[in-house]
Amino acid sequence: MFYKEERLALFIDGANLYAAARSLGFDIDYKRLRDGFAGEGRLVRAFYYTALVEDQEYSPIRPLVDWLDYNGYTMVTKPTKEFTDASGRRKIKGNMDIELAIDVMEMADHVDHILLFSGDGDFRRLVEAVQRKGVRFSVVSTVRSQPPMVADELRRQADNFIELQELAPFIARTHHHREQAPSHHDTQSGPTMYDPDDRG
Repeated sequence: MFYKEERLALFIDGANLYAAARSLGFDIDYKRLRDGFAGEGRLVRAFYYTALVEDQEYSPIRPLVDWLDYNGYTMVTKPTKEFTDASGRRKIKGNMDIELAIDVMEMADHVDHILLFSGDGDFRRLVEAVQRKGVRFSVVSTVRSQPPMVADELRRQADNFIELQELAPFIARTHHHREQAPSHHDTQSGPTMYDPDDRG
C-alpha cells in the first residue's frame, strides 16, 4: 500500500475522525499516528482541520489544537457560526470541507500519495480530481461502526480504504497505570503499521 520513497500528506477532518474513533471505542494518540505514517514513506505534511467556538471561556478542544500545533501538525481552524434553526434551537455550524479540499488540490502537485481521514461522501469528487493528477488516494474511516462512518461512494473511489479499527493497535491512546505491565504492542519493535502478518 505504501512505497518507502513516496511523498505522503495526511489530511485529518478532526470532527469526523474523532466521531469515528469514539464509535469504535478508542481515543487517538496523534503522536503515534504521525510517527506511524512517517515510517511508511516521506511525510511531507500532516494537516488537521477543526472549527473552534471563539467566544467560549474554555474550549475543550483548545489543548489538543495547541499540542498538535507544536508537534508537527499544520493546523487549519476557523470560528464556528452560531445560528437559530426553524424550531428556535441554537445550532453551531463549523464545516471545514472547503478549506480541506483547497489544501488537497494545492498539495497534490507536491506529493505522491494523499491520506484522507474522513468518511464524508462529499469528498468523492475531490478524490477523483486528485487521481487524475496521478496521485494515489487512500481513505481512512470505518465500516465497523453502526451505522458505518464512511460513504460507500467515497470508499469505492479511493485507491485504498484503510479500516480505522485495524489501525487502533498502532494509533490508540494507551492509558498507562504505574503498576500496569507493558502491553504486547509496547514491547514489540518488529512490524510496521501495515505488516500483513500482524493485522490485529
